[in-house]
Amino acid sequence: MSSGGAGPAQSDGQGGADGPGDPGNAHGPHGLPVWQSSRPGSIYDYIRVASFSLGADGRIDQWSERAAEMLGIPARYAIGKDPIEAFVPRELRATGRRKVSEILDGREWTGLVPYRREAGGAADGLAEIYVMPSETEDGERAAVCLVVDVRALRGIETDLAASQAVFGQSPMGFTLFGTDLKLLRVNERFATVFGGPAAKYRGGTPYDFLPRPEAERMTAALRRVLETGQPVTEMQVVGLLPGDEEDRRRWSVSLYRLHGASGRPIGVAALASDVTGRRRAEREAANARRNLALLNEAGARIGNSLDLETTARTLLDVAVPQFCDLASVDLYQGLLAGDEAPPGMTDGSAELRRVAFASAVSDAPLATSTCCVPDDGPGPVAVGAVHRYPFNSPCAGALRTAQAQIIPGRESDDGPELGAVVHSTLAVPMVARDTVVGLVQFSRTKGSEPFGERDTALAVELAARAAVCIDNARLYRREHERALILQRSLLPPGDPEAAGLDIACRYLPGTTATEVGGDWFDVIELPGHRTALVVGDVMGRGLRAAVAMGELRTAVRTLALLDLEPAEVLSALDEIARGLGGTGDGRTTRGQRSRPGAAAAPPEPGRSARTADLSEVYLATCVYAVYDPVTRRCTFANAGHLPPVLVEDGEDALLLDVPPGMPLGVGGEPFEEIEVDLPDGALLALYTDGLVESRDHPLDEGLQAFRLALSDADRPLEDACDHVLSALDTSHGEDDIALLMARVHGLPKDAVGDWNLVSEPRSVSRARELAREQLTDWGLEALVDTTELLVSELVTNALRHGHGEIRLRLLLDRTLVCEVWDADLAQPRRRRARDTDEGGRGLQLVGLLSAGWGSRRTPRGKTVWFELALPDGESEPVDAAEALLSMF
Repeated sequence: MSSGGAGPAQSDGQGGADGPGDPGNAHGPHGLPVWQSSRPGSIYDYIRVASFSLGADGRIDQWSERAAEMLGIPARYAIGKDPIEAFVPRELRATGRRKVSEILDGREWTGLVPYRREAGGAADGLAEIYVMPSETEDGERAAVCLVVDVRALRGIETDLAASQAVFGQSPMGFTLFGTDLKLLRVNERFATVFGGPAAKYRGGTPYDFLPRPEAERMTAALRRVLETGQPVTEMQVVGLLPGDEEDRRRWSVSLYRLHGASGRPIGVAALASDVTGRRRAEREAANARRNLALLNEAGARIGNSLDLETTARTLLDVAVPQFCDLASVDLYQGLLAGDEAPPGMTDGSAELRRVAFASAVSDAPLATSTCCVPDDGPGPVAVGAVHRYPFNSPCAGALRTAQAQIIPGRESDDGPELGAVVHSTLAVPMVARDTVVGLVQFSRTKGSEPFGERDTALAVELAARAAVCIDNARLYRREHERALILQRSLLPPGDPEAAGLDIACRYLPGTTATEVGGDWFDVIELPGHRTALVVGDVMGRGLRAAVAMGELRTAVRTLALLDLEPAEVLSALDEIARGLGGTGDGRTTRGQRSRPGAAAAPPEPGRSARTADLSEVYLATCVYAVYDPVTRRCTFANAGHLPPVLVEDGEDALLLDVPPGMPLGVGGEPFEEIEVDLPDGALLALYTDGLVESRDHPLDEGLQAFRLALSDADRPLEDACDHVLSALDTSHGEDDIALLMARVHGLPKDAVGDWNLVSEPRSVSRARELAREQLTDWGLEALVDTTELLVSELVTNALRHGHGEIRLRLLLDRTLVCEVWDADLAQPRRRRARDTDEGGRGLQLVGLLSAGWGSRRTPRGKTVWFELALPDGESEPVDAAEALLSMF
């Protein structure tokens, strides 16, 4: 008898039908079952089946090897023995013999029989025996017995129950695919997800519950696992739930190959779990991390510049392409122009200017939404263009309500229009200090996720940060422009003119970001065709330095017009500067500054550091020079400033030895002045320390370089200025630079008429005669009558109110100047004569007929002068007769 674990017998005449290791060859070519040999591990091994047979005498005549293995009794001890005596305990033998008798009488029997492994021992096993009657070749009754270990059966039942519980109660989708890649079994969870009973899917394929692309991926993975035995873990599969065409679900699928007891593959098991929520959470977490990174980058980059366009471009650099595919920034044109609330700002209809645009899909601007196309035209808005949004458009609504709005993209069938690929746009107003300053639009193209609530919140935060920085830049630009207007209004015009001098000047701010400082220069016309040249430097920079510069420059011009000597001008200016350095409460710091070199006193209690620092703004240096083109002599006075530089023809540049003096505002020391004769063609340069001093080189090196540059400046004056600035380091950005250069020409001798008159009445007619002859020589006959009349008045006053010798001088340049000198120190005063007065109308007449008049002190008396404009052939001169009649 064959062993119960050997399976079917060897092939009887069927030869190679059981081919080596071919687990799937269960049928032949014609579909008929064939015999095959099963390797150990079949179902019979699991249930432990053994067999033996009883002869006609009731004794064992055959004993299988499986019986010997399972019961622990070799065949030599079992064959020929009474099974009841050998294996059944004593107390059960009577019952056992009765059953054996019944079996030998031809009855089948199945039952549980305790057995013992050793003779005389207690029962230690329980077997289920199936007895089938049989006959011997002699026709006698015998029996064939099949024995199964009950404990093995119970284990199999437990395993099957556990397997069924795991399969049926698993919270994950559990499927079994056969070797033909068809479903053998699915659990209830799988059926619940995809709808219908579990039996519905048996025999199906992945194409029955997945979209075709995903089913193809799944089938390929199943085939690979079945062929190679390599498992696949967490393969992502996307599909739709039955009856719901919008709810996209994502499953994580793991595949592994199943083997039978003999080791042959019997299919593929698949475990699937719904990871849609987890995937969504991961995506939201990734978006949150991206948003935080964007906000961090925005905080680090936006606002580093006070330039509007730079700040707007930085915002777009942060947003594109990390947050969106293209974006633009529009700012109210009125705000950029300086208006606080331009018309139409509250309802969103005011003009806007496109200041920045960025795109990851196109270099050219494009209209992102048809509902936000500007009124100016259907095309996209170029950077720098001024436009308006329609009143009912979402963009205007966002500006009007200060609320972000999501705008759907437009569809177009007219061609490959780039705007048609934009499927979502965020219009976000830029709000700073409760004021909408502009609009930023973020757009995404098809293929990107549409904007959601988190995106909107991030966009609002980005726009708010940029809005504050842009508003700061706008306010800075406004104040900066006002400061520039103030400073430039305080500087002389670009091409100042002076008698006997060619003038060229340059002003360079310390940095292009400020352009506001305390350096200044000025060219002031004085009586007698003289010219005052001024260069000064207020300590400090910025708006306060510019304000201080303006105050000092105004004071200098006022003092210069008094025609004081240069040293007197600086002394008066020093007093003014000390008065300007106030504490803010009406008191000055004069007493604190009266001692040069004294230690600075600490601020008074309750006095803020800012107030204490105000006095420092008005410390300044200044050099003041007055040039007389008639004598070609220049008088210098210096208040702590760098010395002027003089360059004569063929000579090296020379630093003039002008006593430096103390800076303005310090006080306590008088100022000295020197006179220097300037030959024709000489070059005079006044400058501030920013030109010759920086951290990179000391002052001495800068002065030497400046002198060398001037020595090589034998060229037109404007070119000489440019040469000096290019030769020196003027881009250090540490201080402002002011440069004033003058080339000396002097008045020609034939442009000056100078006479001395004796102090007697006949000198009046002599003065008229000299004036008539000189004007005739100059070809100014049109001015003869007026000049004779006014000269007569001034000489008469000199005879009447003065004493000593009288001097008459006529100067011709851009105007005609007449000067009358006398030895009296009393200054003339113009008054209005009454109708009954016989005199007192001389100076009133001078004022009516001349372009200007005045008087100044001289070392030996005073000079009274008047000025007449030269005839130009267009304007009529003042009629003397009408002027005389107008006084009565």
